[in-house]
Amino acid sequence: MLSMFSGKLCQFLSVTRLPSILFLGVFYVAYVLVGGLVFWKLEGWYVLQQIALLKEKRLELLEKYPCLGQNGLSELAQMIKSASLSGLSPDSNDTADGLWKFTSSSVFAATVVTTIGYGNIVPLTTAGQIFCVMFALFGIPLNVVVLNRVGKYMLAIERHFCNFLEKKIDRGKCVRISIHSISFVSSAFLYLVVPMLLFKEYEGWSYAEAIYYCFITLSTIGFGDYVADHNPAINYPEWYSCLMAVWIFFGLAWLALLVNHSIDLLESLNAYLRGRQNGQSQMNETEEKPDKGLKGEET
Repeated sequence: MLSMFSGKLCQFLSVTRLPSILFLGVFYVAYVLVGGLVFWKLEGWYVLQQIALLKEKRLELLEKYPCLGQNGLSELAQMIKSASLSGLSPDSNDTADGLWKFTSSSVFAATVVTTIGYGNIVPLTTAGQIFCVMFALFGIPLNVVVLNRVGKYMLAIERHFCNFLEKKIDRGKCVRISIHSISFVSSAFLYLVVPMLLFKEYEGWSYAEAIYYCFITLSTIGFGDYVADHNPAINYPEWYSCLMAVWIFFGLAWLALLVNHSIDLLESLNAYLRGRQNGQSQMNETEEKPDKGLKGEET
């Protein structure tokens, strides 16, 4: 069934003469639009529900505190927003040096060079913004080079281990597949499951929220809706930020390997489709040539 579908697809591409880049572009746009449609259906109703709930709570608050008024409510909301950006908890006046401690500042520098960019803390001074630009210009390429080297080194260790076992065991291919599978499962457990349990314990998130944060962080999407080591109402241990930095660095290298493998798989699939397309074109040309020869003999 799959071979029949791929054959028809290649025949369609050979007939329409679509370049592979155009086909990939159309598939990419369609993929993004379908994703947008799904997010719209899943999240749109929830946002409308929250807006209606917010309007009700605003009216209740104004009725409860009539002296506050709409202007006072806006000023209060702006003050809470500014306090949150400075690291002040709405439940307490204890800022504990705010968000710009050395540990949190180091984590912020890591999110800059890794392009995660949560957006939970941002430089507000002109000097800090200029330095952020200069820091990112050199730090982002440096981060890419280092992560690629670390990822290749991790992959090389795995391959050397596979080669060592292949020499000891007769069934080399089965061993290699088994080692790669075990490596993937153990790495996923180390970089996704273990941090999920840690964030659930120290951040108070659910399992779904914690695993969501882990993937959003390691994929450098970095929405910023969930950020670890950010809640000013929680007293984090000293080692928490350091462990987060180590997890982000090696987790990015591991996920970069998976992304590279996915890219290789898509490129192999594209090359296979192009090969089938060229083969189908050659078959059509060879079928047309004998027909032309027969017509010439008849004349």
